[in-house]
Parts: sequence; C-alpha cells; structure tokens
Amino acid sequence: MAGQVVANRPPSSFEFVLVGDSGDSSTVIGSSNQISPWIDPSTIKLRHRIGRGPFGDVWLATHHRASEDYEEFHEVAVKMLHPIKEDNVRDVLNRLDTIVSKCRGLETVCWLNGLSVINKKICIVMKFYEGSVGDKMANFKGGKLSLIDVLRYGADLAQGIMDLHAKEILILNLKPFNFLLNINDQAVVGDIGIPYVLLGIPLPSTDMARRLGTPNYMAPEQWQPELRGPISVETDSWGFGCSILEMLTGTQPWSGKSIDEIYKLVVTKQEKPRIPDGLPPAVENVILGCFEYDFRSRPVMADILHAFKSSQNVVNQDGGWTDLGSRMIREKAGGVGYTEWFLAKDHLQVGDMVRSRKAPNSCSSKNMDVPEGTVVGLERDTDQDGFVLVRVHGVHDPIRVHVSTLERVTFGLAAGDWVRLKKEDSKKHSPVGVLHSINRDGSVTVAFIGMETLWKGDYSEFHMAKPYCAGQFVKLKSSVFSPRFEWPRKRGGEWMAGRICQVLPNGCLVVKFPGRLTIGGENSDSFLGDPAEVELVSFDTCPTVVKKYQHLEDFHWAVRPLLIALGLFTAMKMGLFVGKKVGRVRSKGKNHDIVVVTNDNQNVEGQSSSSGGGGGSSGGAWRPPKVTDIFR
Repeated sequence: MAGQVVANRPPSSFEFVLVGDSGDSSTVIGSSNQISPWIDPSTIKLRHRIGRGPFGDVWLATHHRASEDYEEFHEVAVKMLHPIKEDNVRDVLNRLDTIVSKCRGLETVCWLNGLSVINKKICIVMKFYEGSVGDKMANFKGGKLSLIDVLRYGADLAQGIMDLHAKEILILNLKPFNFLLNINDQAVVGDIGIPYVLLGIPLPSTDMARRLGTPNYMAPEQWQPELRGPISVETDSWGFGCSILEMLTGTQPWSGKSIDEIYKLVVTKQEKPRIPDGLPPAVENVILGCFEYDFRSRPVMADILHAFKSSQNVVNQDGGWTDLGSRMIREKAGGVGYTEWFLAKDHLQVGDMVRSRKAPNSCSSKNMDVPEGTVVGLERDTDQDGFVLVRVHGVHDPIRVHVSTLERVTFGLAAGDWVRLKKEDSKKHSPVGVLHSINRDGSVTVAFIGMETLWKGDYSEFHMAKPYCAGQFVKLKSSVFSPRFEWPRKRGGEWMAGRICQVLPNGCLVVKFPGRLTIGGENSDSFLGDPAEVELVSFDTCPTVVKKYQHLEDFHWAVRPLLIALGLFTAMKMGLFVGKKVGRVRSKGKNHDIVVVTNDNQNVEGQSSSSGGGGGSSGGAWRPPKVTDIFR
C-alpha cells in the first residue's frame, strides 16, 4: 500500500495465552499462518540462563513434545524478551509471527521453533547451538580469528543477512556472539532482528528505548533514526563491519567507551574504527565502505558477499594473500565524488533513461554533459566499472560515457532527488524528503524526517522539491510559528539566519549560526532544520540596506562588535582631528607678545596687542594670564 512503513506487518488471527506467575492467564489474538508458531508454555522447562543482552536473556530449556505415538524431549534455547507493556504485546507477537513465518526454510538463519509467553514475557524458542563465533574467539589467544576463518564466516553471514534482507527483515544487532555455529562449523545469523521488531514500540525501560541495538556496533543513523536516518539495509553493513573488525583484532569497537562517548565519536565527530593492515584489497575496500557516515554510500550485502568470496581464493593457509590490486578504493573516472558502492546501485541496463550525475553537494537542477539520453549499449560490468553507449536527442551517433558520470532516471526521478508529497498524510513527518531508490515500475522508497524507516509508495505521489546543500544560508519562514526543531531568534524576535553545514540522508538540515556567539560545549551552535519550514537567504535577495547589513551580521558573531569598535575608533579619530583644528585656531598669533593694559597702565608680562604698543587696543586678542602669574 502506498505510504506504508517498512516495519508494518499484515495481521490475521490466532490465540496466545499469557500465563503469569500466579497462574492467571489472558488471551492475546495474534496473526495466523499455515503453520502456527505458538508453543504451549507448559511444555517448556527453563533450566539455566546462558546469555544476557540489551533486549532480553537467553535460557537453556527443555521442550517436551508428546503425542499418542511418541514422547520427546528436546534441548532448546529460549530468548526471553524484557517486559513489554501489555497494550503492545499483541503487536510484538504479530511482528514476530510474521518473521518466524518468513524465516522458515532459511538454512543461513538460526532455526526457529516458535513463540511462547512465559511469566508474561514474550519468548522466542529456537534450536540450541553449541557455540557462537564469539565463543570460538574466546578460546584463541588474543581473542581473534585467523584471516581464513574470518573470510569463511564473513561469507556465511553475508549470505544469511542478505537472505533476511530479501524478506524485508533488518537485524540491527549484528555482533560475534549473535553469529551461531552449526555442526558443520558454518556461521548462521542468530538474531532475527529484535530491535527491528521493537521499532516504534513504547518500552518501559528507558535504557532499551534509548538505543536500537548494541552501542558498540550501532551505525550513526541507529542512534536517532527519525532525525538522522532512516534505517535501511545499509545500516546492517555498519554492524557487519564492526563485527568483522572484532573477529580480526579480538577487540570490540570503541572498547572501554561509555554509551555517551560512543555516541559522541560515531554521531557527532563522525569517527570510524581503525582497520587493521594486511587485508586483501577487496575486503579492505568493502570494510572501508561499511563505515561511510552516509548510509547510501555503503555497500549492500551482495557487494560484501562478492568481496569475501573472491578473497578466499587469494589467501594462503598461513594467512598471507596474493596482491591482485590496489589497497585503496578505486577512483572512478570523472571524479564525481561518490563511492563505488553508491554508483553500483543504479544497475544500468539497455533501455534505461540516464542523465549526467550531479556533484554530491550540488543544488543545481541542470546537467551539463548528458541532459537526458537512453542507454543503447553496455561495455564490461557496468555495476563496477566500464562505459555505456548513450543516445542523446539531436546527436546522430551514440555517446560513449563512463558509468560513474551517469544516473538512472525513471519517470523523471533519480535516487537522491528532493521530492515533496502532493498530499501530506501525516504531520508526524516532514512532507519534503530525499528519494532513496526508484524501481523501474515506479515504486519508490523515500527518507523523511520523523520516520524511522523508509517510506514506501509510488512516484505519482510526489512532485519535485527545491534542493538544499551545504554552504547556503537559510532561516525559518515567517509563517512558521512552531517549528519542528528548536531555532534561535534575534533580539527583535525575528528568526535568525544560519548556514547549512550538512544535509542528512533524509533531508534534515544541520545548521550552524556564525552570527551567534556561543560559549559552551562542542556543537552548541548547531541546530536541525526541516527543509519544508525554511527559506533561502542571500545578500542579493535582501531588499534594503538594513537587511543587507543584518545578513552580514549572520556571517559571523564578530561583525557587530567589529562595527561598534570601528565606530568608536572613527569617533575618537574625528574627536582628535576636531580638537587639533580648534587648538590651531586658538593658538593663532602664538609667536606675538600679548599686552594687556590694566587700570594702572602697566603691562602684564606675556601679553601684547596686535599693534605692538601699550594701551591694549586696536584688535588685541585677550588671553588669560598664566597660572604662575596669577599666584605671584
């Protein structure tokens, strides 16, 4: 359905019975499939706890199964979630039921027996595995695995994660202890996406509600998905990269850091974990890509799987590898500033409409080289490198263009375009967003501020919106009285103008205010802005001299003090100039003796007349006597 959030699940009906400690029970209606996932809690006997995580505990248990012909007891692992508000139990069970149904038959994911409710806590009953990758690491010196094992397990896990992504399931909690080992020493995904299941569910624990995974493995957008997100399949790429680094080094990413410190490093400072030396080029390239701050620039699991499988053939038993290429990510022809993983997502085919790709931070709606054309031929593997032949209207022969300089256009839209909903369906999210992807059938996914997951719909529900880019000055529209985010005001009450320093994947603007003097912590001058609520401000568009001056003040907080200082300096200079001028006028005739005639017809020393004689007449200027003469 258009406008449906990825996390939504279609419900039907079957019954769960919640059994409490006191024996009281209540019925919860859940969704129904051909095979019911419900397991009677009376058939499960908990033995002892074997694990503890941010979302629940894992217990070793015995599952009793009996019929007229047989009676069996199986060892199982029970993942018991932390308490959830009773009003939300039904919703969580419905989501889990859908996931259990989708995961049936997947050999790359842990085997799920079903769901139950024990002591009013939701439980996921799964096959018991003897150990995990994390357990195996603990048995080795330094807690790290050999490169051969890392590549083998990495390929297994990439396949499992890709299988879950194909079912529209995000894990969001990838880490070595959630990678289980089967009897063939193959790694399977042991977490079916509990953070994804709990997405949007009010949780009683503030610690659980604060985070959407395990902090050491969380991508930047996981910390605040409605502001810095949304989460997507590329979010799991970050967690995968963190897990691989821990397997290689034996050290957990951001080890020893508090949750607040990790947030500051990952989200605020945008730092990346250190990647060890000595990796095959393909693996190093893909791991580097996993830690791109903008999730659109990260590789998807298909890229990761290809890199790990191809590198298994070049690694020796001693851990060394044969150098088959450069250590760094290749620079694409044209130098457009995108990663190869971003460029590979278009998957150009013959018949696709294309146009020249704009620079990553460009606000221009015009394309220079290829305004619009049709792909008529492919050369080599265009997902990774090569050229395509493009037929452009008005040009007789097709143009040979490198794939990195082109973007696919479908129904006039391309990934990265700014769009606006024709009909605003909710005030909870912004009507302006950034197109994450568009399929050839016209279905789209869009990133909106206020939504934790990608919005799904059809291209016909949008029209083009004005793009914003770093470096532009913006302020809130005068019609906005209650903005989505806090925004500073000037002394007179007018909204301040600030400069965009970053545009997040969902179109959220990170704005700094150079004209605002701040004394405080780091980034205390940064604010967020909804692109639907702001307007551009520039020196040219300011109508009056006063407005132009105010815009200059917005450039830096020191403009006003500098102008005041300049005014004071000018006033002082003018005062000195006028004082000297007056002094020169008063000292006119300084070299002449001045004579003042008193009643005694005596001359006072130091005074003279202009005529040089006594009598003090004929235009003589009177001057006051010196102080020393007065007090003789």
